[in-house]
Amino acid sequence: MTDVSSKLKGIFPALLTPFNDDESINTEALTALVKRLASKGVQGFYVGGSTGESMVMSNEERKLVFKTVKEACPDNLALIAHVGAISTEMAIDMGKYAKSLGYTAISAVAPFYYSFKLEEILQYYRDIVNAVDMPMIIYNFPLAGGFSLTPAIAKELFADPRFVGIKHTSNDFFALDGFRQISDKLALFNGYDEVMLAGLGMGASGGIGSTYNVMPEKYLALYEAFNNGEIKKAQAIQKEICEIIRVMIKCGVMQSEKYLVSKAGIPMGDCRKPFSKLTEESKKLLDSITSLNFN
Repeated sequence: MTDVSSKLKGIFPALLTPFNDDESINTEALTALVKRLASKGVQGFYVGGSTGESMVMSNEERKLVFKTVKEACPDNLALIAHVGAISTEMAIDMGKYAKSLGYTAISAVAPFYYSFKLEEILQYYRDIVNAVDMPMIIYNFPLAGGFSLTPAIAKELFADPRFVGIKHTSNDFFALDGFRQISDKLALFNGYDEVMLAGLGMGASGGIGSTYNVMPEKYLALYEAFNNGEIKKAQAIQKEICEIIRVMIKCGVMQSEKYLVSKAGIPMGDCRKPFSKLTEESKKLLDSITSLNFN
């Protein structure tokens, strides 16, 4: 398997999925979103993850998102397909489809709901990788499924070179440092946008985030400032990002992201139920944010 580590670093928006009024996927808007973000200079995309509302979509819908993004994305950008599912068979099916499209890597959240044993979770990941034979990025999201990847568990998995990285959606930065000790080549992505700078400081090689859809310029500038050793500048950018995120949290983060991207000229529609719709009061609060650049 070819070494993809050089492509799996930097700023990767976790793509939103735009819907039409009937909740069908708006492929034109998704294409426009990919092209807009690519023009800003991002290094790749994380497709079909939590931000993309994958868990309230059918497998066929998720595949349509994979296909639409691949067709819209410039060839020089990396694409990570999130194929995680409660069923190993479903995850493998989507992984094989992503491979057929030419994705760079696949990713998967741990199987959830049934409180699977550690051995079952490890076998889930190994079964996917054995069947699909693509680079795998573990989606470590303890709050979503109850499983928390540790450096010791990761070291066991990463003995297989097909496991190439981790999307670390956790505030456990000690664990992030432990992951980095396993190998300098691991693709380690910070997951929580409000602590991007902290993640970079503890060894992340980039970030995957939902609010990147709204303000990619800020994350690209933060990433560049950190890599240039301009820590004060990076801190100032992170502070500005956090102020915007605080407003989003009050209104509903994903709903806010869709509203703000729609303001930028790309119709995103609403989030699928059971997500609620934005109130008029929330829209006014989001309209009050003056530090966003939609050019």
